[in-house]
Amino acid sequence: MARVALAGNPNTGKTALFNRLTGQRGQVGNYAGVTVERREADLVLGEGAVRLIDVPGTYSLSARSPDEEIAMRTLAGLDADDAPPDAVVVVVDGTQLERNLYLALQVIELDVPVIVAVNMADSLTSQGAVVNTEQLSAELGVAVVLVSALRGTGIDRLRTELEVVLQDPSRGRPGWRAVPSDPALLAQLDRLGEQLPAAWTEGDHEPGGGENRRRALALWALLSIDEDDELLSVTQALRTEVRTVGASLGRDPGEIDQTVIEARYGWIEERMPRFLTTKDKPARSLTGRLDAVLLSPWIGFPLFLLAMTIVFESLFAWSDPAIGAIEDLFGWFGTQVAAIVPDGLVQSFLVDGLLAGVGGVLVFVPQIALLFLLVGLMEQSGYMARVAYLMDRVMRLAGLNGRAFVPMLSGFACAIPAVMATRTMERQRDRILTMMVVPLMSCSARLPVYTLLIAAMVPVGGESNWSRGKLLAGMYVFSTLTAIACATVLGKTLLRGPKVPLLLELPPYRLPNFRSLFTTVFERSMQFVRGAGGIILVCTVILWFLLSFPRQDPANLPPSEPETELVSTSELASNALHNSYAGRLGQAFEPAIEPLGFDWKIGIGLIGAFAAREVFVSTMAVVYGLEDDEDEHSVRLRERLAAQTRPDGTATFTPLVCFSLMVFFALACQCMSTLAAVQRETGGWRWPTFLFAYMTALAWLASFAVYQGGKLLGFA
Repeated sequence: MARVALAGNPNTGKTALFNRLTGQRGQVGNYAGVTVERREADLVLGEGAVRLIDVPGTYSLSARSPDEEIAMRTLAGLDADDAPPDAVVVVVDGTQLERNLYLALQVIELDVPVIVAVNMADSLTSQGAVVNTEQLSAELGVAVVLVSALRGTGIDRLRTELEVVLQDPSRGRPGWRAVPSDPALLAQLDRLGEQLPAAWTEGDHEPGGGENRRRALALWALLSIDEDDELLSVTQALRTEVRTVGASLGRDPGEIDQTVIEARYGWIEERMPRFLTTKDKPARSLTGRLDAVLLSPWIGFPLFLLAMTIVFESLFAWSDPAIGAIEDLFGWFGTQVAAIVPDGLVQSFLVDGLLAGVGGVLVFVPQIALLFLLVGLMEQSGYMARVAYLMDRVMRLAGLNGRAFVPMLSGFACAIPAVMATRTMERQRDRILTMMVVPLMSCSARLPVYTLLIAAMVPVGGESNWSRGKLLAGMYVFSTLTAIACATVLGKTLLRGPKVPLLLELPPYRLPNFRSLFTTVFERSMQFVRGAGGIILVCTVILWFLLSFPRQDPANLPPSEPETELVSTSELASNALHNSYAGRLGQAFEPAIEPLGFDWKIGIGLIGAFAAREVFVSTMAVVYGLEDDEDEHSVRLRERLAAQTRPDGTATFTPLVCFSLMVFFALACQCMSTLAAVQRETGGWRWPTFLFAYMTALAWLASFAVYQGGKLLGFA
């Protein structure tokens, strides 16, 4: 099957075009680094199909980070078992044509068949700009197609041109290069080209193309390989030869890089008037006027905090009816099952185990979907890139730049893709430092825990939804500030390093693609259901067994005398729970968490939550479901928690205990999948072990300070 690569700068709509061509659904965002891995799907052309590869977005093929190297390895076919693609579709943003064509020139120099897709045709029309695709095609020597991935225009023409190039690869190979014609540089490139691995330069190329490809790869090696790079596909022999060639030229690598950049952009600038016609722009565009406000340090920060507050207020106000309806539905199911299935282990397993455990987490899907929707709106509109720019001043305190805040923001959804998104950062030190604080961002798995505890603290009717929303927003602000503080400490101690400037594209503001947005929200929500559901199901079965066994021996029951009342059902259930395997484990764990305000029942939930945070909710549902009377199956979990008391009659889940528990969950590393992701990215268990240890210690100390400090201040 033929292989076609889809390449382009970040924010050109490359992933949206991939979705349009293949019918696949990928995340679309307006900041660099959304696509951090190579994605593949089948593209139907005529009577056959080809394999379409979505290459990570990159501004240049000069690579010093793993993410950039993935793009270069894919487009040039540097792997021995991965030949160059049969064709490359280079996606360029028509509204940023001059800058985007730089990458197109680099790909053409690799001597692979190329088609240029000029995206954002709708934006060009609204700006009164016209791209002469025929003239641009004549200048580049390859086919050029005007498309709109958002509207779907030009897609059929792109398919047709792709079929033509696959049938006749020479149509996509102009056989030229725009490298400066410096005889000394060309001679050294030819010398360096002889040292390149044979697999890099072998293949079917046009006459003269082999020489051009060899020079292009030699130039890539000269500009990319240095003592600070982290490239994985470079041998020590090639590194030595690059140093020798660089020394023989007698010029600093930065000077050579500047010479090549000026030559390429000079070629583009000279020809731009031939294929691009624009009308005079207004004195100040809408994007410029908005940025004057949103990027202001005095106005931008308060507006960002206001926007996030509105987001979290709405998570309660808008989703609470749906949550209540799902709670009522699962309560009704529990009542029906209890009426049909006879008393015993089977009924207890179905009602108090499966329905209470799994249902206790699934009721929060409306909130999680709403969070994905609101964050997606900010991403697709272009606002999230502005947030990264605003946070650059703050991130510099930790020795990072605003680009590090992009994966941190992604951590609001899930820490695993956020950890993977650190690949877009150039330095290994910056990637590790960001990975060490990304799990502190309040992910969607924490949302059910926050919601449950806040609902127990502030019952519906006692206070408004806005009060609960402010508490939720406060937890997200707390986690963000803590992550920045930890990054600052680690950046000045364990992971010291020089600061690097922020280079970040600020895309124009755009209306979101609502079809893509809603599809993304649905898929993310289902991913949460599938991922959390499997873990919760397994943990619930194990937990139910640990809570239900050993079965209570009648000889161990409290004695009853004829003149006294029989022991109540709830007392029997409480005694059985206390003596169960899980109860004994929780009581053994209780001395470590009692200073935090937690009892042994909460301890059971904390132990289970180290597999996945959301398991805490299902654990509490099973624990208090087993302890309740039979006629209380329909009582909502948040109401059960609010009604729980200790042996001395005081409330178990006081506001202070709930707040202490939320702080613990905000800081503890209770996600085995996140630790596995960090292990894959760092290549060992040193950093995951450190991450788990420092976050657990930090969570305990912070929770201790909250609870004991609150008691000293008189908050019972």
